[in-house]
Amino acid sequence: MAINQAFLGEFDHEMQGTRAALERVPEDKFGWKPHEKSMTFGRLAQHVAEVPGWIKETIEHDTLEMGKYQPPPPPATRKELLDLFDRNVAAGRKALAAATDDAHLMKTWTLAVNGKTIFSMPRVQVLRGFIMNHLVHHRGQLTVYLRLNNIAVPALYGPSADEGSFG
Repeated sequence: MAINQAFLGEFDHEMQGTRAALERVPEDKFGWKPHEKSMTFGRLAQHVAEVPGWIKETIEHDTLEMGKYQPPPPPATRKELLDLFDRNVAAGRKALAAATDDAHLMKTWTLAVNGKTIFSMPRVQVLRGFIMNHLVHHRGQLTVYLRLNNIAVPALYGPSADEGSFG
């Protein structure tokens, strides 16, 4: 099985759960944050919506220069947030599905800031660690934000306290 094929099922599952969490982010709480050092609810949700698009960049380029990165303006509505997510999921999935050359996925990819290398590793490790694990980490934070605002947490890997039980 090609590497990209091994990732596609997981990608689809994670994107389904991620969208379920993003659908619950309340527009009137975009500015809320649980701690002064935390991201706002809206910025965290935007970050979660952006991460799937990193797959396309990782597959199509050898280096990402973050010093040149300008974040897009934050979404003003849940619809804008979900549209951003859906665009990034579509672009990421398309790039992943097209990445049928395992040798390309084993080539080194670099993250740099203003010319300084932050890390270099095979693309496949970037897909797993820097993108998928990163997404799951921030989605976990997002579910805590939901809980702290008394918003039902979606079932992600089985029932949640809000959506069903095993019994």
